[in-house]
Amino acid sequence: MRLVLFIKLVRESYLFAINSLMVNKLRTILSLLGITIGIFSIISVFTVFDSMEHEIRTNIESLGNNVLFIQKWPWSFEDDYAWWKYMNRPVPKTSDLEEIQKKCTSVEAASLAVFTSKTVEYIDNSIENISVGAVSQDYDKTMNLEIEEGRYFTSLESVSGKNVIIIGSFISENLFNYTDPLGKMIKVFGRKLKVIGVLKKKGEDMFGNSQDKEVYIPLNFARNFLNIESDMVEPMIIVKAKKGISNEELKDEITGIMRSAHKLKPIADDDFSINETSLLTKGFESIFSVISLVGWVIGGFSILVGGFGIANIMFVSVKERTSIIGIKKSLGAKRYIILFEFLFEAIILSLIGGAVGLLLVFTGTLIVSNISDMTFTLGMGNILRGVITSAVIGLVSGFIPAFTASRLNPVEAIRANQ
Repeated sequence: MRLVLFIKLVRESYLFAINSLMVNKLRTILSLLGITIGIFSIISVFTVFDSMEHEIRTNIESLGNNVLFIQKWPWSFEDDYAWWKYMNRPVPKTSDLEEIQKKCTSVEAASLAVFTSKTVEYIDNSIENISVGAVSQDYDKTMNLEIEEGRYFTSLESVSGKNVIIIGSFISENLFNYTDPLGKMIKVFGRKLKVIGVLKKKGEDMFGNSQDKEVYIPLNFARNFLNIESDMVEPMIIVKAKKGISNEELKDEITGIMRSAHKLKPIADDDFSINETSLLTKGFESIFSVISLVGWVIGGFSILVGGFGIANIMFVSVKERTSIIGIKKSLGAKRYIILFEFLFEAIILSLIGGAVGLLLVFTGTLIVSNISDMTFTLGMGNILRGVITSAVIGLVSGFIPAFTASRLNPVEAIRANQ
């Protein structure tokens, strides 16, 4: 019986809300505009940053969750640690890599890499500011290098420092004008190198980086003209854990090996940093939490205005239907029936405004996704957030008018519009 009554109340409230829209179109639309703008502002902010966060996480996770980076500098500084103490640290060396490969039982693969920017040339064509990675043999096992054509360096090529090179798809397309680059000689550092592989095309990430614009050469070949133990090229050792080994276990073992290799005393601080992708993720999480708060503040003002608009509609609705309320109460309608009826009507009106806001956000995501390289998606979580926020605003805004209607004296209410 109560369920039937509840359904009847919702149905009548819905009909009254639609009637209010149809009879007073301009007044209702202007009043709901605040809710629409508020929901649009808040959900737009959340949608944009949820999409950005997803993109960032995807890019970070592509580095590998079970991969550690041994470097001179940390990716984040501790508040109580003087940054200038890092200046005297040594950079990771090939001797450190050899110690890890020899002694570390938790590592599946380890490599050393340095990066610099140079011009790449082929006959009369050249491309400037190309990222050149000088890497050791197992780099392809520690990082995600997908070779579409050709192959990776052999052990002999890496050890002997053979003049071979693997290039990105952008370089293949623009330097060779879409012809087959394999076996051709290109110039880097003024030296000729034979193209043995082309990386799979991946496009740019949201930071503007692209593997398509990178080339890779053997580390021992780069030694001939590049100081691979210089701060200028920021060498790093990359280690990948074996299956079943956590990052913490790997980090502990590597810390012991590196301290031993550097002959550090037990009380001495580490003179190296072991970085992992989780540090980047945590950093972005704190940034996005602040931005989310800003989104609520921006949209909150519009929602506040929208709330007053809903309250205004409901006060007018109560006044117009005062005699109807009196008749209902004289026929035995309880106060809570009148209260719920007007509350439901306020919530429905607010939900209509919120739905329009969500529709605008959805339309915006389609347009922006089509004109940009990044995909924006209105997720179910943000849809629920918009619906719940709209319902709460309707509930809060409609409570006082609904309470006022429920407390009307039936006799006075019937006479009110006579």
